[in-house]
Amino acid sequence: KMSVPDYMQCAEDHQTLLVVVQPIGIVPEESFFRIYKRISAVSQVNVRDSQRVLYIRYRHHYPPENNEWGDFQTHRKVVGLITITECSSAKEWPQTFEKFHLQKEMYGSTLYDSRLFVFGLQGEIAEQPRTDVAFYPSYDECETVEKRIEDFIESLFIVLESKRLDRATDKSGDKIPLLCVPFEKKDFVGLDTDSRHYKKRCQGRMRKHVGDLCLQAGMLQDSLVHYHMAVELLRSVNDFLWLGAVVEGLCSASVIYHYPGGTGGKVGPRRAQGGSLSAEAGNRHRPGKDGISVLFCALTSNGINADTSAEIGRAKNCLSPEDIIEKYKEAISYYGKYKNAGVIELEACVKAVRVLAIQKRSMEASEFLQNAVYINLRQLSEEEKIQRYSILSELYERIGFHRKSAFFKRIAAMQCAAPSIPEPGWRACYKLLLETLPGYSLSLDPQDFSKGTHRGWAAVQMRLLHELVYASRRMGNPALCVRHLSFLLQTMLDFLSDQEKKDVTQSLESYTAKCPGTMEIITLPDGLKLPPVPFTKLPIVKSVKLLNLPTSLRPHKMKSLLGQNVSTKSPFIYSPIIAHSRGEERNKKIDFQWVQGDVCEVQLMVYNPMPFELRVENMGLLTTGVEFESLPAALSLPAESGLYPVTLVGVPQTTGQITVNGYHTSVFGVFSDCLLDNLPGVKTNGCTVEVIPALPRVQISTSLPRSAHTLQPSSGDEISTNVSVQLYNGETQQLIIKLENIGTEPLEKLEVTAKTVNTKEKLYGDFLSWNLEDTLCQFPLKPGKIATFIVNIKVKLDFSCQENLLQDLSDDGISVSGLPLSSPFRQVVKSRVETKPLNPQESSKVGDFSHVK
Repeated sequence: KMSVPDYMQCAEDHQTLLVVVQPIGIVPEESFFRIYKRISAVSQVNVRDSQRVLYIRYRHHYPPENNEWGDFQTHRKVVGLITITECSSAKEWPQTFEKFHLQKEMYGSTLYDSRLFVFGLQGEIAEQPRTDVAFYPSYDECETVEKRIEDFIESLFIVLESKRLDRATDKSGDKIPLLCVPFEKKDFVGLDTDSRHYKKRCQGRMRKHVGDLCLQAGMLQDSLVHYHMAVELLRSVNDFLWLGAVVEGLCSASVIYHYPGGTGGKVGPRRAQGGSLSAEAGNRHRPGKDGISVLFCALTSNGINADTSAEIGRAKNCLSPEDIIEKYKEAISYYGKYKNAGVIELEACVKAVRVLAIQKRSMEASEFLQNAVYINLRQLSEEEKIQRYSILSELYERIGFHRKSAFFKRIAAMQCAAPSIPEPGWRACYKLLLETLPGYSLSLDPQDFSKGTHRGWAAVQMRLLHELVYASRRMGNPALCVRHLSFLLQTMLDFLSDQEKKDVTQSLESYTAKCPGTMEIITLPDGLKLPPVPFTKLPIVKSVKLLNLPTSLRPHKMKSLLGQNVSTKSPFIYSPIIAHSRGEERNKKIDFQWVQGDVCEVQLMVYNPMPFELRVENMGLLTTGVEFESLPAALSLPAESGLYPVTLVGVPQTTGQITVNGYHTSVFGVFSDCLLDNLPGVKTNGCTVEVIPALPRVQISTSLPRSAHTLQPSSGDEISTNVSVQLYNGETQQLIIKLENIGTEPLEKLEVTAKTVNTKEKLYGDFLSWNLEDTLCQFPLKPGKIATFIVNIKVKLDFSCQENLLQDLSDDGISVSGLPLSSPFRQVVKSRVETKPLNPQESSKVGDFSHVK
């Protein structure tokens, strides 16, 4: 029974000669595969003066029991052996050469020829000319390796041709031997070898064998003829196992004809390369393994170069692409009758799938693969199971069944960590699990999940992510655990139950206690990069609003109050184009300014989607444009809260345009940088504001008591302080106003104006007067300093025209307020007298008489 299936086989392998390349003794693995790569590069060789091409299939490991099936299908027979060894001294040479002969005996019954490549041996032994041994000083000094391989293939061809001619010749009277597979030998003991049935069986099997040899020798048409003859002979005696092999041979020859580029999918068009076999080589004798010396020139004289596989008649014997698949089904049905032919049946299914993949017949290919899944082989080792499931995954991927491919690759991953394995391969398991992600519409980039509708089955995706976390933990990589758990929580939050949310967050907190989550990219050993996973849903932000400074700190463009107003109006231009994109909205400049050194605020409306209290630590702003000191905050949001306002603050340290790009948080031990561009549906009033240079700040106090009410409501862009005083006509009183610089910038300018509003009575003389010379001598007023100036209030009214003036005066008073500031500093004082209508019910109240700024 053939024990080890070759899952990489394809139909065109039937025309190849199998050569095994193996080390002898202790050979460094890197050095061996370096030479093996050079040897395997010589895989296609033209036969000169002929259209034939020889194809070589190299293997560095091949089970000897599979070699016993070489008569059944000749491409399974090891016909060439190349050994590589190191030998440093002449004393070691006899033992080395003995090992070479022992290695040949392993495949001795089928070998056509063999070669030994010796590295490191120099001297008399190395200088002796030998056919089967090549000596090289080192692995770097072996320029003739490829040429030696060409000569080796030439010797294989000579033996192949001699065997083909010997067995193709109809020798009347000679008894044809019965070719058998290993398990059949005991069944034919005692049979009548002279019966017609037995002879037909022998003829049919030999005809099939000659067809295989013709196919390997590059004679496609001859092989088709022999296969068709063998079908008739074997069908008449119901020799189903060998009939299946003949039908499969027909399929292989037809595939080679229809698809010269091959069906393996990993190589380009099969073409001649590496050299050619010349007729001049016929001057040398090449000994075959069977001891027969074949003269190459004699073969050419027999007309072998007259290629019999010309196009004439080829289409007649060749199967059509549709018939190829039907014949594969027929062959597989024959193999299915024999439990010992499971490997042959499995490999035939794989070959058929590769052909169907080229024909783009995916559904039929899936049927073959489904059949391959249920083929019962012997008890496979864990490594063989992994290989089997991996190849099934690759084939499903090739026919476009991506989810099915991911399913089998995931099984292969789980097999890497099976309980029966003493040392589970968690790294291999993790690598295979990563390869299953595309099949389940899953990527490890959170950006792919913020673009719209969720794709794929969330339950399966969550299961796969949990398996990645577990594999990462068993690999001893807590950073990977944190990254995958963060990804699970961020992307699958809507699909997690309340209990699952609690379990995931508890696991995450236990991992981050040892290894906090960061915003750094994690690079895996194979080069794969895992992007960071910011928690944009913990909490969920619905709106972002930049706030203006408090009224007392707002900057205003400076304009003189003494009449030198400068117009800054711009022309109005109407545009029908309205920007709807969020990016343009966020880049929109806001119509107020922030001030360097002042605390600025941004308000976020957030809510907590978790079924428990959410603690958010170290929450602050992310900005660009100017140097900005973010003052982080910590908040605790109740379970499944509604919209909750959160104010984040910071201090701009330099001037210019500042853009609020997002915010940063620390949740469950994971640090996140959340950019507004990645937050779907966030409303904003614009995120770019101008930061102007630091401005002076002044505190104003007066010698008079505060008024109980204001003379008139503030306009919103001024700071008012209202004081009151009651005077008799003709009386004078001083109002002392103190200006204290409580900021960090000097006060450079002071302007004082007075405005009297009076619609009923006439004032005589100046109602308010002051002298700023002494005050202005103290300017520029440095931080922490105080300047004062005195306002003289003198009342002189004409009482001759109004009876009720006293009552009117009782409702008047004085108020003092500060005007919003800008740099250079200015402070304005102005008076305003407003005569109110007489109201008897309010005659006892004391009101403001004048307004001073």
